[in-house]
Amino acid sequence: MIKKDYYEILGVSQSSSDEEIKRNYRKIAMQCHPDKNPGDKQAEDKFKEAAEAYEVLSDRQKREIYDQYGHEGLNSTGFSGFSGFEDIFSHFGDIFEDFFSFGNTKSRSRYYTRAGADLRYDLKISFIDAAFGLSKKIEISKQATCSKCEGTGCAPGHTPEVCRACNGRGQAVQSTGFFTISTTCQQCGGYGKIITWPCETCHGTGKETVTKSVQLKIPAGVETGSRLRLRGEGEPGDHGGPNGDLYVFLHVEDHEFFSRSGNDVYCRIPISFVQAALGGTIEVPTLQDKDKIKIPKGTQTGRIFRLKGKGFPHLRGYGRGDQLIEIFVQTPTNLTKKQEEILKEFEKISR
Repeated sequence: MIKKDYYEILGVSQSSSDEEIKRNYRKIAMQCHPDKNPGDKQAEDKFKEAAEAYEVLSDRQKREIYDQYGHEGLNSTGFSGFSGFEDIFSHFGDIFEDFFSFGNTKSRSRYYTRAGADLRYDLKISFIDAAFGLSKKIEISKQATCSKCEGTGCAPGHTPEVCRACNGRGQAVQSTGFFTISTTCQQCGGYGKIITWPCETCHGTGKETVTKSVQLKIPAGVETGSRLRLRGEGEPGDHGGPNGDLYVFLHVEDHEFFSRSGNDVYCRIPISFVQAALGGTIEVPTLQDKDKIKIPKGTQTGRIFRLKGKGFPHLRGYGRGDQLIEIFVQTPTNLTKKQEEILKEFEKISR
C-alpha cells in the first residue's frame, strides 16, 4: 500500500514552520479523535495518519530524512509508523492539554509519561576506516536515573505525595456546557504527585548527569553524513517513559592520496614521458595493498584506468566500487647535457 505524503495529510507545505505544522495537526486531531467519534473507523484512520505525520514532521532529524529520502529513508532508520494511542499521547501530551475529555480521567495521567530526548554525537573517522568499518568506543555525557533516589526524586525515607489540587489525576477539570475540558494541573505539572522532600543529589528531578561509554560498530562503506542510531542510549524518559535514542553523525576525513565518488575511489598517478611513450607496467597503491596496471605505448595525460572491486563496499548491498586511476605525464626538469642532446636528436629524427 502506497503511503500518503505527510505534508499533504496535515495540509501544509514543505516550507511550513513548526508552529504551522503543530497548529494543523492539533486541528485534525481534535476533529478526528476516537473519543469524539466513537465507532467511526474513517475518523480513527485519519487520526492515526495525522499522528504519524506529525511525529515525523515535528522531529527535526526525521523531517530531514523524510525530505531527502521519503518513506523509504524513514524505514531504514527503524521508524515503523503509527505505534498506538498510548504512544501518541506520551509523545504529544502538550498537543492534548486542552483536549476534550470523553474517557475516564484516571487513565489520562499516563499521557504525561514522555519519552526521553534524543542525543547527538559527532564522530570523525579516517578515510580508510570508512572503507573497511571499525568498532569504536565513545564516551557521552547524558542524563540517567538518579543513583541515590532511583528516579523517585525524593530524599531517602520519603515518597511523592498525591497532588491535592488535582487529587492525583494530573489534570484540572472544568465543565463547559456539554463538554468536560481537561488541562494540565499547574500544581504538579500533570504528574499527579508532589515531591515535598527532594533528593539532594538530583534536586527532585530523578535524574543526574553521568558519563557513559558506548560501543559503536561502524559498517564499511559509510560516508560523511551517515548516521548511526543506538536505541535507548538517549536521555531517560519522564515518569517511566522510554529512553530516547543516540544518533551518531559520521564525518569522514579527507585522504592525502585517494578521493571518493559514490563507491568508486579516485587517484592520480604520475609516469615519466618515457613510460608514456614506450609503455610498461607500474605499481599503484590501493585502499588495502598494492596492484599493478599495464601502461600501453603512447599513453596520454588524463587517461583513466580501472581496477575492478578496489573501491568502497556498497553500504546496503553486495560488492564494491572500483578504483579509477588517472595518469598524468611528468615533464622532466634539470636535464643533463647528455639528456638534452638525446632529446634534440630525437626531435631531429622525428621531423
